[in-house]
Amino acid sequence: MSDAPGIRIPGDWHDGAIPPNVAVGEKAHVETSHSFSLFRSEEPDAMRLGRGCTVYLGTMFDTGRHGRITIGECAMLNSVWFVCDAAIEIGDYALISWNVVFMDSYRVPLDPAARREHLREISASPSRRPTWDRDAKPIRIGRNVWIGFDTCILPGVTIGDGAVIGARSVVSADVPPYTIAAGNPARVIRPLANDEIS
Repeated sequence: MSDAPGIRIPGDWHDGAIPPNVAVGEKAHVETSHSFSLFRSEEPDAMRLGRGCTVYLGTMFDTGRHGRITIGECAMLNSVWFVCDAAIEIGDYALISWNVVFMDSYRVPLDPAARREHLREISASPSRRPTWDRDAKPIRIGRNVWIGFDTCILPGVTIGDGAVIGARSVVSADVPPYTIAAGNPARVIRPLANDEIS
C-alpha cells in the first residue's frame, strides 16, 4: 500500500481513512474507515467498491499483501468479515447479512506438522499474525445473491447468480445459480421457482 493519504469519511468516529489503493464508486457508502484497519494489500488496484454499494458498521476487510476485493453495484454488506489473500468478488445487488465470513485462505497450513511450525514462527514475529497464503483460492459470488447471517464461505467457492444461502451455513463447494442451499456443509435444497426469480 502506498503512503499517499487515503479518503477521509466526513463525521467518521474512527481516525483513519479509506486506503488510496481502494476505488470508491459513485454513491457508494462506507460507514467507517475502521473497516480498513486490517487492510494490508499492496496491490495498486486492491479493491473496488461499485456504484451505490453500502458497507455498514462491523464490516472488516482483512487482506494480505496480494489480496484483491471487488464489490459490485448496489451490493449491501452488513457486518461482514473478509479474509482475503487472493481474490474475493461480490456481484451486483448481492445482499450479505451480518456476521458472514468470506475466507479465501485458512492462513495456516492444513498439514499438522507444517501448521505447528508456522505457529512457532508466528509466536516469534513482531506482528504475531498468520501469513500463510500459499493455499489461497478465489471466491466468486454472482449477481443477486442473498447470503443469510452467520454463514461462512470457504476458499475456492463460487456461488451462482440469484442463489440464496440459508443462515448459519458453511459453504465449502460451489452453489449453482438460482438455487437455495443451506446446512453444514451446505447442500442444495431446491431450485428457485420461476416466480421467485426477479
